[in-house]
Amino acid sequence: MSAWMAFALTTVLGYLLGTVVGGPLVASLRGIRLRETGSGNIGATNALRTGGVRMALPVLLIDVLKGVVAVTLLPLWLGAFANPQGIAFVAGVAAALGHCYPVWMGFHGGKGVATLAGVFAVLLPGVFAILLATFVLVVLTTGYVGAASMLAACAAVVVVLAAPTAALPAGSLPFVLAMAALVLFKHRDNFKRLRNGTETRMERLALIRRWMCKHRS
Repeated sequence: MSAWMAFALTTVLGYLLGTVVGGPLVASLRGIRLRETGSGNIGATNALRTGGVRMALPVLLIDVLKGVVAVTLLPLWLGAFANPQGIAFVAGVAAALGHCYPVWMGFHGGKGVATLAGVFAVLLPGVFAILLATFVLVVLTTGYVGAASMLAACAAVVVVLAAPTAALPAGSLPFVLAMAALVLFKHRDNFKRLRNGTETRMERLALIRRWMCKHRS
């Protein structure tokens, strides 16, 4: 197998793995259609809003784990035919695109944050730690999951730009820039709602905000 064939196969398999979206699978077992409830999104946030933690947790696990599997197993299998690190990045991009644009759902999927979390946790664990901390802090402080996702994507870009080149695998910068752009693009409606003051706040997650409001009063 040539290197180009290995990369092409990685793209196809990574994409197909990404199309296994947790939200509709878990919701269907409960007789729920996520597209028709809450925000209409098929990710873990709307699953939490619709069915609580018991529904959101398996959705989150499925979407994160497929990112982990894509960048772990595909390089192990196809790395003998091409650069394993290059294959891992290709697999990560393909899995994220599969989640965001699954062919089985008319290319209308989720926003890719959970899947990319799994990808980053394996490929760029140092960057992942910072973007996870950013995400959690923003959610706990504001309750806006969309804003947390966008700020975490921006934080990842800042970290990669600031890090010494030798500290990161080759290809990290274009990968992070592309995936941050994808996350920001998928959250463009959230940005508009935040700007207009109409974004839905997840009050149950805004623990710091609630604590501050309580002690203010």
